[in-house]
Amino acid sequence: MKRALQGVLVLGWIPTLAFAGGVKWLVKAPSAAERTPVTVTRMFTGPDGKTHAEDITVPLGELQNSSERSARIDVNGLQFVRTSPAYDLDWHTAPRRQYVVTVSGESEVIIGDGTHIRLYPGKIMLAEDTTGQGHISKSIGGKDRVSLFIPLADK
Repeated sequence: MKRALQGVLVLGWIPTLAFAGGVKWLVKAPSAAERTPVTVTRMFTGPDGKTHAEDITVPLGELQNSSERSARIDVNGLQFVRTSPAYDLDWHTAPRRQYVVTVSGESEVIIGDGTHIRLYPGKIMLAEDTTGQGHISKSIGGKDRVSLFIPLADK
């Protein structure tokens, strides 16, 4: 009886120790295939002269020191942009090929087929529709939007 009671007490401490010490040892570490992919929404001018959009996944290298990196992309500067809730641009093209990364606030882009693309914190867009019909850009959410415009270097 004494041995059974000791066994119950010891086994009872296992969940307590797991809770107090964390349960990392019970959880399998995610592999690179299970990690969140880096996606970019690419806007481009199609043969019909209208802007189209597609989501592309950025290829990343091997995991090294807890980080995976893409190939280097040559850029030509960086611009901080703040737009007000009144931001509402009718049809226009991108002034140059550039990444647009939303830091705070929200806006949306409307393309030729009527698709609405929401831009929110962390969303990355590659604007390449420098010719053709272009797109509409407008603020949503009633707050300022802060974004980074990162022009690509000339090819």
